[in-house]
Amino acid sequence: MTPRSGARERLLGAAETLFADQGVAATPVDQVLARAGVAPATLYAHFGSKAGLQAAVLDARLARWDAAWAAAVDAAPDDRGRLLAVFDALDTFARGGAPSRWCTFLATAAGAPADDATAAAAIAADTELLRSRLTELAGPVAGDGAAELAEHLLVVVSGTLAMRLRPGADSAVARGRATAEALVSSV
Repeated sequence: MTPRSGARERLLGAAETLFADQGVAATPVDQVLARAGVAPATLYAHFGSKAGLQAAVLDARLARWDAAWAAAVDAAPDDRGRLLAVFDALDTFARGGAPSRWCTFLATAAGAPADDATAAAAIAADTELLRSRLTELAGPVAGDGAAELAEHLLVVVSGTLAMRLRPGADSAVARGRATAEALVSSV
């Protein structure tokens, strides 16, 4: 018999899948508990609340995204390839099996009330990672224009993620990358 994974990991996995499929607000805690096979006390002992569970899911996802992007940057052959590696990472991350219809961070922000601290912190962390790494990687390509190029690329990345909600989503990353390549070529 194979031992079951730890309760914390089961809760994180169940919540990530259900939150991606249904949205956080539409996912009752009881459904997460049933899918994870744990008692309510276990959730509250590990995370304190549904918001704490949501924050942990988003933190774990951001760490996985960061690692996937860093690996894509490391595999790129030159400065331009490292800058555009965000698109390789988007493709790899999507094929990696993490549940999502588009961008978990944008979905969290869009589905939460404006004063939701968990959603605000998650989107801020994701945006800071994107903005800072894109700016750093744009430096060798765009020099003094690196921050401006990074802001434009952030729009392209966000649009690429949003396109996953539309028909023809299978070409969203390729089209996003082609748009970014044209933008980079113009500097």
